Amino acid sequence: MKLVVQVKLLPTPVQAAALEATLRACNEAATWACSVAFEKDVKNNFALREHTYGEIKARWGLGAQAAQHVIKKTCDAYAALKANLRAGNLGRPGSKRYCRAVDKPVVFRPEGAQPYDDRMLSWQIDRRRISIWTTAGRIKGVAFTASAEQMAVLALYRRGESDLLSRDGMWFLNATCEVPEAPLNTDPADFLGIDLGIVNIATTSDGEIMAGRELNRIRTRERTLRTKLQKKNTPSARRRLKKRRRKETRRARDINHKIAKHVVAEAERTGRGIALEELTGIRERVRLRKPQRATHSSWAFAQLGAFIAYKARKAGVPVVHVDPAYTSRTCAECGHIDKANRVSQAWFACRSCRFVDHADRNGSRNIRARARELWRRGAQSTAPDPHPEPGRGTGRKRSTTASGARCASPRLQSRVVDKVALAPPRLPSGWPSKGAEPTAGDTPRQGGHALPLTSRKGPSRPSAHLP
Repeated sequence: MKLVVQVKLLPTPVQAAALEATLRACNEAATWACSVAFEKDVKNNFALREHTYGEIKARWGLGAQAAQHVIKKTCDAYAALKANLRAGNLGRPGSKRYCRAVDKPVVFRPEGAQPYDDRMLSWQIDRRRISIWTTAGRIKGVAFTASAEQMAVLALYRRGESDLLSRDGMWFLNATCEVPEAPLNTDPADFLGIDLGIVNIATTSDGEIMAGRELNRIRTRERTLRTKLQKKNTPSARRRLKKRRRKETRRARDINHKIAKHVVAEAERTGRGIALEELTGIRERVRLRKPQRATHSSWAFAQLGAFIAYKARKAGVPVVHVDPAYTSRTCAECGHIDKANRVSQAWFACRSCRFVDHADRNGSRNIRARARELWRRGAQSTAPDPHPEPGRGTGRKRSTTASGARCASPRLQSRVVDKVALAPPRLPSGWPSKGAEPTAGDTPRQGGHALPLTSRKGPSRPSAHLP
């Protein structure tokens, strides 16, 4: 799998000036190439080279490799724009936001990142130095710093391109590394359900709660401070704003990394998979009042899910995303669904079986149950293939479904399973017909054994019940 290792460069003032001039020249050339691609409606890499390659080299003094990367970056920008338009991330066709994105060419920031390959950048990892191409020539001996773990990953797995970027006066290199993955656990013992939230960032089906009280306080304090400084609008206030920007984002990313690392380590230790909610599009589906919008918009559930996914992939832990509908209203004990079951933000009380539990833990248990069912349906059947009877058919291999029905085509297997799942249950002999009320004497029998009318439940954890 591909991972990105970010190292910090420590250039001298002369080296920093050369790097800054290089970034500005490359991004100016990319902006000009975008305008040419927009006017001529040429978004293909090879076709765009015919119109821009010679001009980029002569006008901005870029080398052959740098000019090729500038053109490729231009085409990648238009490909990303097309994907966002198709996915609806920029609004519906004809909307103001959609038209603003379509009616003008793409523009690159002067300090935008620039890709480098091994012909333009070489690493001396043992000496913590790099040699990098700039518009002023090749600069050797640029120092960089990284942790011991990052240095080991760079020495063993660095492959492909690296991106040079500038942020707040600091210089960084994002190196691409091909890290080997652990073998995937195809037979997990169970699943660890994770319920994501704002008050509690993550709650596991084991009952462990990662509270978001500290992070929410930080967000509120930073939001209030930003409001005051923006209202002040003095030179010192603007300097303070510039100094504190991205501090909240860095803190939230650090907390999400720690939570994801803990969850994946627990699942790997117990041989389980991880079950997450599929929350894509929740911001568009939910309408909130004004005081709640900032809190909801700063909820980094997608970042936490991405961190869990890549750490689990690296460790060989399977991850399953389930539909989150009604997981907060469904009782994890009896399956009763009712809006009134959610007594408050923190507590769940079933109106049917009187089961009481923490609301987020109850939701994580429902997520775990859905992941079990989803994994069971997707797993390959363990039933043996039927032996062909002599003289009947050609004896070709047939697919076997969980219900015992055979399908000549594997494509029909899912349809058969769905029909079996949707079919009404077959009542045993002696069971009261539909609409008839069972009485105390109506004890159906099957095979000479009495069948109780109450449903059987498996062993469950000790839990509190309402009186």
